[in-house]
Formats: sequence, structure tokens, C-alpha cells
Amino acid sequence: MGFETNGAFPASITPMPQKVAQPTNYINFQNDGVSGGKAEFTQWLQQYLPELYESEVERYGNRTLSGFLRMVGAEMPMTSDQVIWVEQNRLHIAYDEVISDQDDKLTIKTGENNAVRANQTIVVSDGFNTVKCLVKSTSGQDIIALPYTATNLSGLGTTVKLFVYGSEFAKGTTGMVGSISPVPQTFNNSPIIMKDKFEVSGSDAAQIGWIEIATEDGSNGYLWYLKAESETRLRFEDYLEMMSVEGELATATSAAVADMGATGGFTTAVKPKGTQGLFAAIEDRGNVWNNFAGAAAPGAGALSDFDAILKQLDKQGAIEENMLFLNRATALDFDDMIAAQAGGGYASTQAASYGLFDNEAEMALNFGFAGFRRGSYDFYKTDWKYLNDATTRGLTSDIDGVMVPAGTTTVYDQMLGSNIRRPFLHVRYRASEADDRRMKSWITGSVGGAFTSDLDAMEVHFLTERCLVTQAANNFVLFKSTV
Repeated sequence: MGFETNGAFPASITPMPQKVAQPTNYINFQNDGVSGGKAEFTQWLQQYLPELYESEVERYGNRTLSGFLRMVGAEMPMTSDQVIWVEQNRLHIAYDEVISDQDDKLTIKTGENNAVRANQTIVVSDGFNTVKCLVKSTSGQDIIALPYTATNLSGLGTTVKLFVYGSEFAKGTTGMVGSISPVPQTFNNSPIIMKDKFEVSGSDAAQIGWIEIATEDGSNGYLWYLKAESETRLRFEDYLEMMSVEGELATATSAAVADMGATGGFTTAVKPKGTQGLFAAIEDRGNVWNNFAGAAAPGAGALSDFDAILKQLDKQGAIEENMLFLNRATALDFDDMIAAQAGGGYASTQAASYGLFDNEAEMALNFGFAGFRRGSYDFYKTDWKYLNDATTRGLTSDIDGVMVPAGTTTVYDQMLGSNIRRPFLHVRYRASEADDRRMKSWITGSVGGAFTSDLDAMEVHFLTERCLVTQAANNFVLFKSTV
């Protein structure tokens, strides 16, 4: 007796990664793949292993985004549900949007404390016209100011600004009436709890993959679940920084507060609260510059805009060193701005002459700048990957970059029990002797070395509780686009 082949060979085979006999990886003379009762010749061809690249192609390079806070900030433990810090007010007394009756009365805005006292001397100005006055008396929000060189304030507009520059008393008089006590401003932020989880069944954990995997944290092998677990961890570590940057405080009437219900463990008594991230803090207490450089020619509009920013920094802390973290378009605007100055006042052929060099075929021109000095300030520029990545802020067009002061401030360290210097930007995380919640991870289930339950799976849990502290936000600048 013989097989009826009708010109075809009755065989079927599927390649496998292991040398183990399976119903699909050896020549099968049964009905697998037969057509009309006849085995197909293509089944025989399937026994040959296809040409396969063993390694996964890393087409997006290093995909992690964290690192910004490690460059400009620090981390400190905390044991409370809230972190509170105090910032100085300005030393000198000044008011804007003061209403003048153009005679001798000035009225400060409602809600502002009037710290001007009788016999003090003040400068009153509507911008370019200035009058110096001696204060006769004050009452509530009103100041009676008598000009030194005019009969009244009619030479100024109806809306003015003023500041105190001294005082004048007659001989043999008593001292100043009243005193000024500093009222520092108090700010606070609250940590929020972040969680994530990776899960793989016992069967999948024992399965060999087809290709070799490698991840940014060094995990590698032929077990695909290792890559999935590693990417979950990397993604969560990026979230630690992204939440610190993007965090938003919930308002009492927001949908997150009103409609969250019992989802995620929230109740009518325990509402989502959010946390204030870097962008929100700068918009609330810092400086925002819209549409840097605009549509002007390279260097022209950018330089005038940048000089206006410097004037604003002069009015704030005037911190000498600052770091610029920018998206690609704004970084190029800064490069063009600086490059344009190299050719200013010279022939156009010298515009690319950033330094002295011999023109050689092997030479590569560097058209980028890592740092520069303007006025009395030093700036260090770098690309911020978070603003360029297509799955984060590279997906939007509203945030162009941020300027972060490189100074430090004095804070009390609970772990050391003393005052230490910290950057203006730092992260606080919940920690005590009982539990450190900076970055927790643990395994549950019955797979992967865990024996905590009868679940035939491995669950890797991630948790943190933290918030960002943005001190002296008046020294920060957020670059935004509105068009």
C-alpha cells in the first residue's frame, strides 16, 4: 500500500524556538493543510526556518524622558500631608495702579496694605513724568502727597505708580509714627499618590520569545515579559517627573472634584486634590512670555524679546546664572539670535564666523550654542527631550521651554535636623522610619519568586507619594506659544 500524493508531498511543519516535538513542528502526514483531501506542497516548505533578526530594532532610540529634575533639583523626605514654605516679600515699599485726583490725594488699590507713613518722601510717576513728594498724612488707602516742585499732581496722569525713597523731619521733633513689620508670603503644596502595575501569567512567564529584547534600563533576554515589566517600570519613572512638571491643583467646582465619585477609592469626603507642578507654579507666581521671537527674521525679534525678559529679571531676584530648557524650534531661535550678532555690522560672509579657524575640508562648523552671556546674566541652553517627544509635549504646541534659575535657597532638612542649601526646584516625597514612599515596588502572586497568593500570575506593583516645591517662582520664565 502506498500514499496517494497526486504530485504533492503530504507534509506540514511550523518552526519553533525549541527542539521540542509539537503537533505543528514536525512533518505531519495527516489532514493538516490539505486541500480537497490532498496535502499541499507548501507544507513541506514550512519546515525551513525563515531568516530572522534575533534582536529587536530600537527605532525610537532612548525613549525615556526623565532627567530634567535630576539636573536642576534635589529630593528631600517629608512626613506630612502638606509641605509649607515661606518666601520673603520685597524690602522696599512700592505700589502701582494708584489713582490720583491730580491735586494731592493718591489712593492705593483696595486689598493692599498702605505702608506709607507721614513725613516719608515718595516718587510718583505715570511712566515718563515724575514728581517727588512729601507725605503729609495717610488714612486707609489714601495718601496726601505734597509735591516739592509743583503746586499739585496735575502734571501726571490719573493712574500712577509710587515708591518710598526716604523721609524728612524738622529739628527737635519726635520720631517716625508707626513701624513696618514684614509679612512673608506662605505657599504650600501637597503630595499625591501615584500607582501602576504590571501583570503576567505563569504560563506566559515560562514562554520563550522569538527575538532578543533589550530595554533602556539594561534588561535583556528572550523572555518577552521581561521587556513588558521593564517598560512599565521605565514608564512609571517618567511619570514621576512628568507629574512634577504637569501637575495641576483641583479647583472646588471642577469635574474632577464633583464627578469622580467612588472611582479609584475617592469618596464624597476624600476628593481628588491634585498637586501644583512646575508649569502651573510659573503661570501662577512666575513670568510667562508668549510667542518668543514671533515671526521676525532670525535674531532680530528674538533679541528684542530676550532683552525684555532680562529687564523683567532685573525686577525680580536678578539671579546671575540661569538654565534654558527648550524645544527644538525655540532652541534654534536662540541659536539664530546669537549667530546674528556675530555678523552684525560686518559683511554678510562673516555671519557664520563664530570663532577664528582655518577653513579646512575636514572642519565641521558648530552652528549651535550651549551658553552665552547677555547683560549681567549667564545662560546655559539645552534641548529638553520632554518638549520634543511625539508622545508628550511634542504632541502639543503651547509650551516652548522654561528658564530655571541656578541659585539655591536655605531650607530645613528633617533628616539632618539643620538648615541646608537646596535648589529653588526640588521634590518632596513621603518617608519615615516605617515606610519610604520615594519609589516603592513589590511583587505579589505565585510566579517569579513571589508566594503571596494562589494567583497563577506575577503582579509587580509601583507606588510613590510626592510633590514638587517651586520656590521663588518669580525668577522662573515659561515660554509659551498662542499662535
